[in-house]
Amino acid sequence: LDLRYAEDQQQLFEKHSDIAGIIHFAAHKAVGESVKNPLKYYENNINSLVYLLQNISSKNIPLIFSSSCTVYGEAEEVPIKEDAPLKKAVSPYGNTKQIGEDIIYDVSVANPDFNAILLRYFNPIGAHPSAIIGELPIGVPQNLIPFVTQTVAGKREFLSVFGGDYPTPDGTCIRDYIYIMDLADAHIKSLEFLIAGKNSTNCEVFNLGTGKGSSVLDVITTFEEVNKIPVPYKMAPRRQGDVVAVYADTKKAETVLGWKAAFGLKEGLKSAWSWQLNIDKAAASK
Repeated sequence: LDLRYAEDQQQLFEKHSDIAGIIHFAAHKAVGESVKNPLKYYENNINSLVYLLQNISSKNIPLIFSSSCTVYGEAEEVPIKEDAPLKKAVSPYGNTKQIGEDIIYDVSVANPDFNAILLRYFNPIGAHPSAIIGELPIGVPQNLIPFVTQTVAGKREFLSVFGGDYPTPDGTCIRDYIYIMDLADAHIKSLEFLIAGKNSTNCEVFNLGTGKGSSVLDVITTFEEVNKIPVPYKMAPRRQGDVVAVYADTKKAETVLGWKAAFGLKEGLKSAWSWQLNIDKAAASK
């Protein structure tokens, strides 16, 4: 169902009275697109969350919210800790995550029996090791890794590296790339954590990252290394909405949730290419 339709949501929760917890992923998530079409993001990301909370907070169904490191804006210090001040978001997408977090927090204050965890993702990458489940964007990819794989596969002429003049070692933006399997594991641990009542407050926040920053050029060279294939790319002007460097302090997730990223950039990039090869093979056989 479409979460933007309040009545459909209400019927869902009336039909299913035994839901143990909710992991809420449903949102638009492209920074660049949100700058061009902000109302699409506010209407979808905020309205659907409000309707969801109307249904689950009164029933005290625990919530795991898919948030983002974009809530930190242009952070003053890296690695970023959960208690870092949240600056004005640099994109409407990031703002919807800040607003979403505020809404959930306000609901948790109003209803102390309602419990939530806000998971601030850094940059998820990769696919399931089976290469059966992966990231397949609609249209032109807005995230780096699927654009890399589609370019190497010949679907795109070249990869544009937005900005080579940032104050970083190689001039390109730095991000914390977390393998999707590590991210999935964190969601399981978070929901088990809430269901077991281990939370000390009813609205907890955790960073999900590796704790290590990699530049765009690091990603390109690592992809070429692990997959033994070149990545065609060109430098391009900076892109509006991008911040210079973002990577996580993950100590809180490690000590409180008992979660730590088990994989690194190489595993994520290798799995992403395996996934691309698999979907291309499947498409060719049709």
